[in-house]
Amino acid sequence: MSVLNILSFVGFTALVAILSYYWTKGTDEHHSEGYFLGGRSLTAPVIAGSLLLTNLSTEQMVGLNGQAYTEGVLVMAWETLAAIAIVVTALMLVPRYLRSGISTIPGFLEERYDEQTKIITSILFLSGYVIVLMPIVLYSGALALSTMFDVPALFGISDTAALWLTVWAIGIIGSIYAIFGGLKAVAVSDTINAVGLLIGGVMIPVFGLMAIGQGDIFAGISVLYTENPDKFVAAGGPDSSIPIATIFTGMMLVQLFYWGTNQAIIQRALGAKSLVEAQKGLLFAACIKILGPIIVVLPGIIAWHMFKGELTVADQAYPRLVNEVLPGWARGFFAAVLFGAILSSFNSALNSSVTLFGVDIYRRFFQPAARDEQVVRAGKIFGTFLAVASMVIAPFIANAPQGLFGYLQEVNGCYSIPILTIILVGIFSRRVPPIAAKIGLASGVGLYIISQFVLKPALGAEGYPHYLHVMFILFVLNVCIMLLIGRMYPMERSWAPSGEAPVDMTPWPIAKPLGLAVIVIVLSTYLIFR
Repeated sequence: MSVLNILSFVGFTALVAILSYYWTKGTDEHHSEGYFLGGRSLTAPVIAGSLLLTNLSTEQMVGLNGQAYTEGVLVMAWETLAAIAIVVTALMLVPRYLRSGISTIPGFLEERYDEQTKIITSILFLSGYVIVLMPIVLYSGALALSTMFDVPALFGISDTAALWLTVWAIGIIGSIYAIFGGLKAVAVSDTINAVGLLIGGVMIPVFGLMAIGQGDIFAGISVLYTENPDKFVAAGGPDSSIPIATIFTGMMLVQLFYWGTNQAIIQRALGAKSLVEAQKGLLFAACIKILGPIIVVLPGIIAWHMFKGELTVADQAYPRLVNEVLPGWARGFFAAVLFGAILSSFNSALNSSVTLFGVDIYRRFFQPAARDEQVVRAGKIFGTFLAVASMVIAPFIANAPQGLFGYLQEVNGCYSIPILTIILVGIFSRRVPPIAAKIGLASGVGLYIISQFVLKPALGAEGYPHYLHVMFILFVLNVCIMLLIGRMYPMERSWAPSGEAPVDMTPWPIAKPLGLAVIVIVLSTYLIFR
């Protein structure tokens, strides 16, 4: 990269940091509500921007485009179906969360079941974040930035050393945001970066199509579709990463877990100043999510066409395409935007981990009478250790099976579906007892691990049910187990939410019509690419 590109990278990154500090300096982050929930002051634009940046990072831009490189448009299911899950979250789940006044999802489970359920769930979330999510974000981000900046050549070091260097650089800067800034600093920086990411993310397919079409975008689209028609079929076959049948089974469960129960995501809505702002933010995010394939799917197909399918590692498709089509003057800005997206996903997961530890674990096991200041301080110390652990783990993901995104989704199933099961049963039933939740968690985690990491290798992957089907089967099984226990050993009293909502609970009047419109558009997309 030229000196100009390096300066633009540093300049935009510094601008985000300065603006984030300026807009959040008045927030009281010495107390738990200010630090963990931004003082319940988040508005719709901040919520929407933070949701998108928390979700859209290099594990998608690199990983999902890598899958699109080999499989085509069918992988758009991860983006388009997310919009439906966000609608369900906005209309059905968030009102219940806000009415309870909770800070964490495990906190809701404590209110519905008991403290033990809360602790178990918090540990599952933390394990997933530190072992899977944060290391993958760091690794994928380091891979992209190292390729764009050509770090091995820049410093005269090996590819492995460049990976370690870049991972630690990203991790340290992201940790500063998450640990010392709290939720509001994370959310505000996310919002600023979201604008840059939408601009920069669209630039890649635009320049790619122009390159294919000799300067004409529409000619590029025509050439791309005409010469690669098999890449524009949304219905995946039995041997694809997303067989069409999985859309009606495990796919929607994964989406609903991520957008409706995942602490790193839902914490933004929990920090809303009102139900209206929460629903606005979520539904705005759903509308933009429909356009997600333009950024995280189309570039992969363009890369397949331009590189003639000759790349040996599919996850290299996006970084290679960026270097190939992006003009020199824009690389510094795009690198800064990509860096912001990486930071967003990493620091969001880290901030949520700090919240889970401080609110759900520290007060229970270490200092039951701790003041808010002590809880915040303990959370920051824990976050530091968590960040270091993630930075150590990240470089070892280089040989992940089936690509980054596929690996992430399959491993996440260990805890995602069990947690989703007990939350949904808890919301829609009134008499299922706490013991049912514990059995549901234990059986869900245990059976999934046995299925995917014992039986599947022993029996062979060929002919074994797709992991999304396995998720659905175990979800149905555990729901039945919990309801059966509830029928045999019901709670003495029907559960009902307690307490008074800390924010205005008036719903957004157009939430339902807008949500319905989003669902119709998503379904129409599948008719177009049938």
